[in-house]
Amino acid sequence: MIKRLVILILLITSNSYTQSVYKNEGKISDSTDYYLEIGLFNKEAKKSYTNAILYTEKAIDYAKKNNSKDKLADSYLQLAIIFYELEKNNLAIDYYIRAINIYNKNEPSSNIALSYYGLGKCYLKKNNISFAEIYFEKATDIYKKLNFLEAIELINLQKAIIKKEKRQYNEAIEILKNVTENISDDALLSTKTEAYIQLGEIEIIKKNYSTAINYLNLANQTNENSNNDIQLTKRIYKLLSNSYEKNKNTISANLYLKKYINLTDSIGKYYTNNVAETTVDKIQFDKQLKTIEQLDKEKKSQQKTLRFSKLISILSIALISILSLLSLSLYKNNKIRISTNKLLKEKNKELTIEKEKAESASKARADFLSTVSHELRTPLNAINGITYLLLQEKPKASQLNYLKSLEFSGNYLLNFINDILEINRLESDKVVIEKINFNLSELTKNIVISFKEFIHENNIKCHLNFDETIDCNLKGDPTKLSQILINLLNNAIKFSKNGDVWCTIKKKNETNNNLTIYFEIKDNGIGIPKDKQDAIFDSFSQGSVEINRTYGGTGLGLSIVKKILELMGSQIHLHSESGKGSTFSFELQFEKGIENQTKDEVIKPYQSIFIEKKVLLVEDNKINQMITQKMLEKRGISCKIIDNGEDAIEEAKINNYDLILMDVHLPGINGTEATSEIRKFNTCTPIVALTAISLNENREMLLSYGMNEVITKPFEPEHFYKVVTKYLTSTEQSNS
Repeated sequence: MIKRLVILILLITSNSYTQSVYKNEGKISDSTDYYLEIGLFNKEAKKSYTNAILYTEKAIDYAKKNNSKDKLADSYLQLAIIFYELEKNNLAIDYYIRAINIYNKNEPSSNIALSYYGLGKCYLKKNNISFAEIYFEKATDIYKKLNFLEAIELINLQKAIIKKEKRQYNEAIEILKNVTENISDDALLSTKTEAYIQLGEIEIIKKNYSTAINYLNLANQTNENSNNDIQLTKRIYKLLSNSYEKNKNTISANLYLKKYINLTDSIGKYYTNNVAETTVDKIQFDKQLKTIEQLDKEKKSQQKTLRFSKLISILSIALISILSLLSLSLYKNNKIRISTNKLLKEKNKELTIEKEKAESASKARADFLSTVSHELRTPLNAINGITYLLLQEKPKASQLNYLKSLEFSGNYLLNFINDILEINRLESDKVVIEKINFNLSELTKNIVISFKEFIHENNIKCHLNFDETIDCNLKGDPTKLSQILINLLNNAIKFSKNGDVWCTIKKKNETNNNLTIYFEIKDNGIGIPKDKQDAIFDSFSQGSVEINRTYGGTGLGLSIVKKILELMGSQIHLHSESGKGSTFSFELQFEKGIENQTKDEVIKPYQSIFIEKKVLLVEDNKINQMITQKMLEKRGISCKIIDNGEDAIEEAKINNYDLILMDVHLPGINGTEATSEIRKFNTCTPIVALTAISLNENREMLLSYGMNEVITKPFEPEHFYKVVTKYLTSTEQSNS
């Protein structure tokens, strides 16, 4: 009874506030609260999500204008909830995170908890169970601090559903039973109903049909005692029909199936009749409107005094009850506060220390990844560039294989570093799978050649079984395929010392345009125990500490293989026994491709464009200067080198160049600042950025300074020449 009185007071207050807002609309047109109210009204009452988004975005603008962080966070939270209901999960996640980053995390609040809960639901819809669990746990911690037990039961229901999806049925059952036992509030009966339904579904999966029927009957009874949700009733009838059928009770199965069909038909008729009757009701309503208004006026004048008296009585009783409860609560809290104040202070100190440690570790990790990204790419540029130049010098036949292996290994190392540094990108499904022409036979032979020394060191007999009926010219992602094969071959060789390794590639299916190819890497090494085979594909997992100490390695290889194959629409299969070796296999579908042109054939049509062209190279690294200059001069392009941003600006003022190649990281004025200065007096000459791009840089950021294109170090010669040709061609056309 007391709860209902409190709700009544809140409704009267809310109604008065809303009326005052509308009456003074002109005075508070710049109010964030006003636009949040209008946005919520459009979402809840009108179901107009377009207007809801529009007004919420206006609230965001005014919150930013007035520098109101709390209102801005509330606006982001409302927009996140709108996008979640529209099933735009990525946008909802973005705005939930924005809200969390603004709220004061040192002061737990229901809005922060609601934001974490919303993130958990978004990731659960995206089937990202691990992230969902993390955010549900964060929400639970806050609700516990706020003593908001009803909300905790809602989260526990979500946790149980996650356990069910993971097939951890016993843990899910335990949580769901606790939910049904802990809910006594009538407002949460729908949650209790859902918990019983989930218990019934788990028992159906476990083929315990009698137990499932008991839970589903409890769900039906609970639903009838609450709002009798039609959609929940349909689910319960359908599940009961299936359970009785599995339990060989045909009569009951047919009974609930008939109830399900009748309920479905009645819902359809309800919506059909409503649409048909809308016009008739509208005409009748218009005719009776004046009469009703007149009657209302007469009744209001008679009931005004009586209603006012009742309202005063109700409010008085409610206020007395609330004050009594508050007094009792304050008395109890005062006693508890004295005993727990010291403990809370100690816990706060511990939390502050842990927070500072976490923030420090996060910053250190970001700085480390940024530094490693730049520092590893720079020397790799020298390795790949010098290898390319040596291959252009017509090396001896005895040297050619070594140089090709070095070129292949350098390119693989670059891609491997990229995958290690961007492991989060792999997990978030943002990796783009290329579709380019490549030769499968050539790719496979290069991989085996690159392992020549490793094979010799481990005394391995390597057997390459390549199906000669395969059309080797394919269209796909050779880099990702190389990474898969190299990781699998590396493991096979490493764990099969003095043994044999077989690499088998054969055609599975073929159509006019596509080929399905079967890949198998087999060894007769130490093998993998049965109890370790599921965990072996986890990141940084190698089966045991002893294996790590004996054989080394990071434990990322198989994890990366699994993730890449999933992105390519395939999966890895493992068959292994301890002491008898392991077999890894997978299948991939490729489009039939065309034979690749040689590098000279790609460059030759543009050779005349390079003659008498002048390029300004702004680069402080001596090795990179030498490599880039050699590559330009080999195509007949004149190149002048400047090693700092200040001199580059002056040189661009004095002389005209067809193209400027600008390193981003320079001593003094960096490449972006130098580009901005050059653009003040020269908007025509193309400027291409050369950068070992770090975590703090991106292509859009560099282009915003006036650069035309970005070439990432270490760059591939073909891509480098393609970009240079593009802009030298555009310069020649503009001059003509």
